[in-house]
Amino acid sequence: MTTLPIDETIQSLGSCERATQGVNRVANRWHDSDGGGDQFKSFCEENFIKSEEDRTRLLSRFESAMGSIGGHLYEIGRHLRRWTDLRGDEMHSVDNAMAMFDPCPDLSDQFYKQKIAFIALLNFTRPDLETMLQDGCNWTTDEWAEARIGRAFGPRIPSEVNDRARELEHEANMFVSEFHVPVGCMVDSNGKAWFEKDRKLIAHWLIREEIKAGYTQDGGIEKQRALASVMRRHIDGTIPKQIMDSTCQGLWDPKANTIDGNDPGELLGPVRYEQLATQRSIAVDYDKYYEEHPSAIARKFDLEREIPEETVEALMIELLKAPVRKDIATFMEEKLGRPLEAFDIYLEDISEGASSKELDEKVTAMFKDELEFQSKIPDVLRGLGFSDEDADFLGSRVNVEIARGAGHAMRPGIPEYNAWLRTNRLDDRLGWDGFDTAMHELGHNLEQLISTHFVPRPLLRNVPNTACTEAFAFLYQNKAKEVVGLPEEDEAKAFAFASVEGLLAACQIAGPSLVELYTWRWLYKNPKATPEKLRDEMLSIAKDVWDTYFKEYFGEDHYHILAAYQHMIGYPLYLPDYTIGHVISHQIKSHMRGKDLAAETKRICSIGRLTPDQWMKNAVGSPISASQLIEDATSNLNKL
Repeated sequence: MTTLPIDETIQSLGSCERATQGVNRVANRWHDSDGGGDQFKSFCEENFIKSEEDRTRLLSRFESAMGSIGGHLYEIGRHLRRWTDLRGDEMHSVDNAMAMFDPCPDLSDQFYKQKIAFIALLNFTRPDLETMLQDGCNWTTDEWAEARIGRAFGPRIPSEVNDRARELEHEANMFVSEFHVPVGCMVDSNGKAWFEKDRKLIAHWLIREEIKAGYTQDGGIEKQRALASVMRRHIDGTIPKQIMDSTCQGLWDPKANTIDGNDPGELLGPVRYEQLATQRSIAVDYDKYYEEHPSAIARKFDLEREIPEETVEALMIELLKAPVRKDIATFMEEKLGRPLEAFDIYLEDISEGASSKELDEKVTAMFKDELEFQSKIPDVLRGLGFSDEDADFLGSRVNVEIARGAGHAMRPGIPEYNAWLRTNRLDDRLGWDGFDTAMHELGHNLEQLISTHFVPRPLLRNVPNTACTEAFAFLYQNKAKEVVGLPEEDEAKAFAFASVEGLLAACQIAGPSLVELYTWRWLYKNPKATPEKLRDEMLSIAKDVWDTYFKEYFGEDHYHILAAYQHMIGYPLYLPDYTIGHVISHQIKSHMRGKDLAAETKRICSIGRLTPDQWMKNAVGSPISASQLIEDATSNLNKL
């Protein structure tokens, strides 16, 4: 590799601190293909901006250019994935080819080859996470914008690495989206069938929702146990193949794993863990290019989430060790009239409320389908306190569609586009599950639209990380019953329930989050692990986490239930965002008591993309902390 005249170049630029840092940043990414020493020196001399006035102009140019490049590419990708993301018009091989098409597979390298990235690195600071956490509280909006453009250019990734990742990640996402377990032939331990013959439930989401529905159904405990066994078979790969390919003609007892009392035949095997092993191989492909973040764990926590790994782990453990969990478990047992079982970690809605049938009827009376829901979103927002102007502006910029998977939200790449809300539905109506999911995704969309249109400047569009947007998704999902005409009359009691339910929800997802984190740590120590060994290790980790933090309250886990989440397969290391999201959501909810929900939503989502801790300080006056949720759950439990 050519020796670059770094010191000589710095001297030619005046030897100031900014020149020293900028030249060294450029040198760190400069390849022989970019030119020799003379070209390096000439580039720096020609493109180093000395005056602050011109640096301000340069920042604006980058702001406009990067917003246009990223925004339009995002929208192209969203459009090309629509046939694999949505239910309906399908052409399998064609749709996959469209979804995997990337017009700029070597974009990160082209930024350097065409010198755009080098100009940014030469002129703008690129602070590490520690600096952002320590000094960000004193930065102006413009200084935050400069940090964002400085951190916008990562390492140079060859197109073949991105090509492989794109193809394999798409396969993993499709595996998750299409993993629907046929339950029409499923029977409980008494031989009772609970579903129509052609019913399928996407794992793990709708299996979990049907378990939750069992609390309001006659004999629902047997349905719950049977479905928990279905979840176990999904997790450990012991679902019979004839179940998954819908050729089963008998009755499937998932607990015994028999069909008409007989051997079920060939089992599915560890296909789930083949996908996870593939995700690990993708991460390793990238590791060598990320000198500052040489693992998927480091990139997820320090680079994307901008919260240190140890901080997130400690927060999750603090939640799981909260003493009030014992009292909450006692309350739940009294409510159910029986000892808690493993699947009761999904019991989060502990308030006295409507049955699933009544909820279904309420939704159907207001929104017969997703199109009617879309047309009424402005009215929904008005009902939640948004002004006519904001309700119409935000509500008219949400497009509602039916997802092939469980549902998701997509932000506008640039302000000219709308946000996209994807939910699920029953064959003949939207239904409560579809509406409940839609309200979750609407919370995302509100954040996405506000943080696109109302932030201080374009470089700060978005919220700091996924956990922050999840906070608003949970906040508005909690308004679902109110929207269909079932508000909580007693505000204090509603907050008491929300506090306890918030802790239940946070702990429920903190368990799987730890399981996934510990599994990835193990993966990095065991690079040659087979899918079978990976499966066994994840189940072992799930048992250890269960026995440490859940067994005291929920008894033995016969289902490996902490390993259920399909996010682990399709969206590696995403789960902690849900845990943090519940914590942030409650902090915001507590802050909003006595305040205007709509006005505070707009204010907080307009702050811009700071670090999560600084964003929270600006939003509610304190950093991210589990203590508010734990304290409120503790003090409010006796009110229930």
